[in-house]
Parts: sequence; structure tokens; C-alpha cells
Amino acid sequence: MTLAPGLRAQLLIMVEVSDTAQKIGSGDVPVLATPRLLAIAEMATVNAVREHLAPGETTVGTRVELAHLAASPVGTHVQITTELTEVDGRRLVFGFEARDKRTVVGRGTIERVVVDRAKFLDRATR
Repeated sequence: MTLAPGLRAQLLIMVEVSDTAQKIGSGDVPVLATPRLLAIAEMATVNAVREHLAPGETTVGTRVELAHLAASPVGTHVQITTELTEVDGRRLVFGFEARDKRTVVGRGTIERVVVDRAKFLDRATR
């Protein structure tokens, strides 16, 4: 495992109807849903470290802090950038920011823990 602060990843999405609060059920407006924003930010954290994990390892989310600051209607392009800011043993802390062409849409931190995939799944299915 070669994890060190500074690892980064970016994802660019266009908000689709399937991404909206109305569709997901987290609200009744046709803008990017907060749970969807979080899911995309988590995808970016996974992408940032995937190539740096040992065979058989993965990461799982353990803590999130998210500020959803602006609405993004259908058709808006949103770029999510994440950076690994802290490595404490198996604990990883990422900062992330989501932006459209006008403003910061959201920001926050995501904590993940490195686990052995097989052992984790074995414990989870008992």
C-alpha cells in the first residue's frame, strides 16, 4: 500500500433527471440531489486511491461531512475534485469540492478505511 497525502481525482458529470432530488426521493425539486452529490464525491475518493492499494484491499466509507451550497439543475456540468489530505494507518481523510461553471456547489470531507475485501465481506455477511 503506497498511500500518501496529495493523491487526487476528478469526476465531471452532467446532471441528469436520474440525479435529481425529485427522482431519488430526497426532495421534490429537479436539481442535483445531496445524496447523489455525496455518491459522486465518494466515487472520486475511490478513484484517487484505487491504483495505490495492495491486491485484495479496498476502502469503505466511515464518516462524511458535506455542505451542499448551491442548486444544480438538470443539464448543469459539475466537476468534483477530491484530494487525500491525511493518512493515519488504515484511516484516510479526503477533502472534496464540487463546482459548476459559476460557483462552488458543495464541499466537505470523507473518511474511508482500508480493509481486506474478502475479510470485510465475510464479516458483513455473517
